[in-house]
Amino acid sequence: MFKNRLLNIMLIILVALTLIGVIAFVLYTQFFEEAEADTDIQPTIEEVVARSIETEEITTNLLTNQIIRSSFVLEGEHEDARSELEMRNFQVENIIIAELSDMSAEDFRGSEGIRTLENNIREQLNEIMQEGEVVQVYMNQKVIQ
Repeated sequence: MFKNRLLNIMLIILVALTLIGVIAFVLYTQFFEEAEADTDIQPTIEEVVARSIETEEITTNLLTNQIIRSSFVLEGEHEDARSELEMRNFQVENIIIAELSDMSAEDFRGSEGIRTLENNIREQLNEIMQEGEVVQVYMNQKVIQ
């Protein structure tokens, strides 16, 4: 009789722990699926424009002594990031000029070189940003002579 009662208690505890584990797993997965769904929402074009700035045309030498004229659009995480980018305009231009100065005209053949440049600029800007971050850098204009 004592063994039956002990066995029943152990089974009840095992079932209770299993139920708690299943409930915890379901809640955990539901919570993170909702969080991921919220981050996948793309902003409207009005929101992108409201938190973006465009640089003035930048003219500098490439590594191969060719000249490049370019401009960029920098998209901030939110409008505070946009304001900070406007105030850091001289630092933004310095980072862009430094990146362009390390490149040759060959680096711009195809879209991969442009994407690499945009990502490098974004990463360097995010190192100095304090109010949010730069979400995306778009090369708006490029003329190599």
